[in-house]
Order: sequence, then C-alpha cells, then structure tokens
Amino acid sequence: MKNNAPTLRPRGRPRAFDRDEALAKAADTFWRLGYEGASIADLTAAMGITPQSLYAAFASKADLYREALEWYQATVGASTAAALEEGDAVVALTRVLRDSARDFTRRDRPHGCMVSTAVLTCATENDPVARHVAGLRTATINLIRARIERGISEGQLKGETNAASLARFVGAMIQGMSVQAQDGAPTEALSALADHAVAEIERHRA
Repeated sequence: MKNNAPTLRPRGRPRAFDRDEALAKAADTFWRLGYEGASIADLTAAMGITPQSLYAAFASKADLYREALEWYQATVGASTAAALEEGDAVVALTRVLRDSARDFTRRDRPHGCMVSTAVLTCATENDPVARHVAGLRTATINLIRARIERGISEGQLKGETNAASLARFVGAMIQGMSVQAQDGAPTEALSALADHAVAEIERHRA
C-alpha cells in the first residue's frame, strides 16, 4: 500500500560547512597574509565556501577577522595566559618569552604572532580593525602587568619594581620576536634573545 503522507523536512537550512574549521582556516589565512593582504577570494578558497556563505555566516570581512582573532587567542594564543599562571612571577615571565621563541618559529604554521604584529598600519577605512587589535595587545600587556604586580605583592619581585615598565618591556620583546620570526629568524636566535630578556627580569627578583 502506497503511503501518500508528505515527507517531513527538518526546519531551517542545514549548515553547509563546519564553522570552527572554517574559522581556523580563516585565521591561518589572515595570519599569513595580514588583514588587508587577505582578499575575500583568498579567504573563501581557504575556507572552502562561497563569498555568499562567508557574508551569511560572518557578516563582513572585519567581523570574520575579529572572530578569527578570538579563535587564535582561545587556541594558539592561550599559551601566554597559561604561562602566567605559574606560581613564581619570574618563572611565569620566563616561560612566556621562551614559549614565544619556540612557538613563533614552528614549521607547521605561519611564523610570528597573529596579534602582536597585526594591523600596525592600515588604510583609514580599516581604523576600527586596527583599534580592535591594538586593544588586544594592550589587554595582553595589562595581563602581564597584573602578574608582575602580584609577584611584587607576594615578595617574588623587588618592591621597587616598576610593573608598568617591566610589562611593556616583556610586551616589546614579544612583538620584536614576532617581527624577527616573520623575517626568518630561527628558533635558536629567538631563544638567545629571550635569554637576554630573562636576565633583565631576573634582576628584579627579590
């Protein structure tokens, strides 16, 4: 007997791609090419989707970039926050620097840090993106400063240590290593640079 009952279809349009996987591929593209250097064609080719799907899912290139940065910070960039959880402030800052030297030169992904040297200069219309990235860098420096201040209060660092200045020093080292990694500096060279920075940090140990 033939069943003439209508076939029920699931509501809503099925998602044609894995959003997290697409974000990871977008982040890799932005990381390699920069915000302005990565075209919509570059992004859609890497993500395996059409421009229409990109705009439907992420609204704009700028919004996709912001989400890609969030993905980066929650995955690759999470190592900095993890390192700062070390019980000793000097050990924490040392780990941040040495991990950066290693991670910025890995062969299985773009060199440098996606955030540290992103959108340093841009066209005027991209100023909101540049300000957003600058805010992320400032947040990282503030996180480092908070760890230094905690180290001072816990007696791990000298009481006269200038937490703001030392935090900016560590931030500058991270940015500098990111640039040099992008220029092709090997892990050994950046590790030696990190060692010089660690020696400066050790001077502040209580």
